[in-house]
Amino acid sequence: MNELFCQSCGMPLKNEEVMGTNKDGSKNKDYCIYCYKDGNFTQDVTMDEMIDISLNHMKELFKDDPSFKEQEALDNMKSFFPKLKRWA
Repeated sequence: MNELFCQSCGMPLKNEEVMGTNKDGSKNKDYCIYCYKDGNFTQDVTMDEMIDISLNHMKELFKDDPSFKEQEALDNMKSFFPKLKRWA
């Protein structure tokens, strides 16, 4: 099975707990709980704003990891995000 990623922020959707929800409460396999809830996006943002938000989360998540490279992460997101369903 291919790994699923949120089609808005790129977060891995490893299990149903992190999947967003549709209007009827069912799980949405395209988006995470942070980006999509009750059938709507949780934030009205541009792709570049989402990249900034995601980069800030990554910096916090990997703050103690000396191998984390902020510019590399930013470059990767700038090439990956345009392929995501929300931004395509």
